[in-house]
Amino acid sequence: MLGLTAVSDLNDPFNVAVLAASSIIEDPARLSAEANAISMMGGRRLVRIEDARDAITPILKDYLAEANDQSLIIIEAGELNTRSALRLLCEKSSNAAALPCYVEDGRGVANVIRAMLQENGYVAAPDAIAWMSVNTAGNRARVRAETEKLITYMGPNKQITFDDVLAACGAAGEKSFDDLVYGVGGGNATAALEAFTHLQAEGIPAVTIARVLQNHFRRLHVAKARLEGGEMPEQIMKTLSPPVFFKQESAFRTQMQRWALPTLEKIMTRLMALEAQCKKTAMPAETLCSQAILAISSSK
Repeated sequence: MLGLTAVSDLNDPFNVAVLAASSIIEDPARLSAEANAISMMGGRRLVRIEDARDAITPILKDYLAEANDQSLIIIEAGELNTRSALRLLCEKSSNAAALPCYVEDGRGVANVIRAMLQENGYVAAPDAIAWMSVNTAGNRARVRAETEKLITYMGPNKQITFDDVLAACGAAGEKSFDDLVYGVGGGNATAALEAFTHLQAEGIPAVTIARVLQNHFRRLHVAKARLEGGEMPEQIMKTLSPPVFFKQESAFRTQMQRWALPTLEKIMTRLMALEAQCKKTAMPAETLCSQAILAISSSK
C-alpha cells in the first residue's frame, strides 16, 4: 500500500492522521496542521483524507504551495470525472498525482475483502462475502472503506455472519442496489428509478451505477447461455462467481427466463456506451442514466 512508503504501521497513532473531507472544509487550517505536526516518536507523517470531493480543492492548493516533504498525503475519493477540480489540481501539480484505483469483477472484489479480513484476524461466512462483493460498489477505496467499517463494527468478535455484514454495511447497498438491478431486470421501472434516486442522494456516481447494471446483466447473460446449454437454474446460480444470494434466487431465476440472449447482448452494449457517455458528454450523467433505466426496464 502507498501509505507504507511513509510509515511502517498504518495504525500508528503518532505518525498517521485520518481526516474526513468535511472536517477539512469546516476547518481549513487542519490539513496543514496535521501535515506539519512533528511526531513524538520521529519519522515521516501520513495523512489520509477520506471521502474527498472538489470542495477541498482550494485548501489543498494552498497547502501544495508550501508542502512539507516529510509528510505524505493520500486523498481517497470516489469517481472523479475529467472535469473534477480536485483531479485536475493533482494531475497538474508537480508535487501531487491522481491515481486511478479500479475494482475487479465480483471474484476480485471478494478476494480483496477476504484478504483484508484475514489480515486482521477475521473470518467471514461465504454468504457474507458474497453479499459484500455484489453490493459494495465504486472503486477499490470504497471496497476498503466498507471492509474497514465492518472490522470496526465487529471489534473483538472475529466470526462474521451475514447479519453482521447487513448491520455494518447494508444501509445503502442492500436496498438501493438490489432494488435498482432487480427493478431494471424485472421490468419494474418505478422501483428502479426510486432506487436510482436514493443512490444519487447517497452520493453514488452515475458511472458507478452504470457499472453495477453492467455487472448484473453480464451475470444474466452468462446464466442465460448456460441455461440454454441445458444446465439447471439452481446449479447455475450456485456456481456463478459470486453465487446468487439466496434471497435473490427467485428474482434472478425469473430474469434468466425472461431475457433472450440477443436482447441481453444489446443491453450490455448500451450500458457500456452509457458509461462512456457519462464520462465524455456535456449532458448530465443523471439524465443519461435515468433514460437508460427507463428504456431497459421497458425492453422485452
